[in-house]
Amino acid sequence: MDLFLSQVFSGIATGAIYGCVGLAMVMIFTSTEKINFAQGEMATFSTYVAWTLMTVGLPYWGAFAAAVALSFAGGVLIQRVLLTPLNNAPEMSQVIVFFGLFLVFNSVAGWIWGYLPFDFPSPLKGFNTGTTLISAHQLFIMLVAVIMLTLLFVFFRYTALGLCMRAAAQNPVSARLMGIRVGWMLALGWGLSAAVGAVAGIMVAPVVFLEPQMMVGVLLYAFAAALVGGIDSPPGAFVGGIIVGVLENLVGTYFVGTDLKLTVALVLIIAVLIFRPTGLFGSKRVVRV
Repeated sequence: MDLFLSQVFSGIATGAIYGCVGLAMVMIFTSTEKINFAQGEMATFSTYVAWTLMTVGLPYWGAFAAAVALSFAGGVLIQRVLLTPLNNAPEMSQVIVFFGLFLVFNSVAGWIWGYLPFDFPSPLKGFNTGTTLISAHQLFIMLVAVIMLTLLFVFFRYTALGLCMRAAAQNPVSARLMGIRVGWMLALGWGLSAAVGAVAGIMVAPVVFLEPQMMVGVLLYAFAAALVGGIDSPPGAFVGGIIVGVLENLVGTYFVGTDLKLTVALVLIIAVLIFRPTGLFGSKRVVRV
């Protein structure tokens, strides 16, 4: 029983990370209807930035805040410089840009920091929760994920800027008629998505080693989480992340073993696409012909 509960709690913690990355993917999809395949590599690059700032003497939370802020600025810059000129380009051209960003961030990270794994510190190192079922860092991950999801909900629901971003994503033409600068709203969405990804990367780095391929598997699980919850539903992405994390741990422990855990995400993706393409909380679209 202790093993089962330990795997469930561990799955919830890792699922919170999947939910954060899935949330970042959902934010991009709702504004552009495209999947950012470079989301994980952008998060890895941001984590390397935080690690570098800590190695030169910046405290953990200072490096955390600086990396998230730089990630936000980088997301805005990518949207304005690379993606705005492709607004009217064929979809395949935009997909190629996403794959290009994946390769660029992965290669540049390896070029700057090398391919050897590094230990990434946790702010709760040495803190004892008093239980063997869940570690202090896992509790920290869940707390940060819940806080971040709550802040985003409040931002998009109750602030003028958040409402403008939602309007620009849902109906760009009407938003322009209302005087909303749609291009900048999309850029802010990219910035927020990059910042959320940076938080997820910094959270997962103490659990695994920091290296250029750190988020490749996480991105696949996050994609599964976004599809399970609903690719256009931010809360659904978080719930989907918890579901994927728990299933991954339980199936990997009791059925297929750790070597085949990644197949759980692939099976979930295929099953959702076949039986429920909108996910658990996604909205159905009606198109008039």
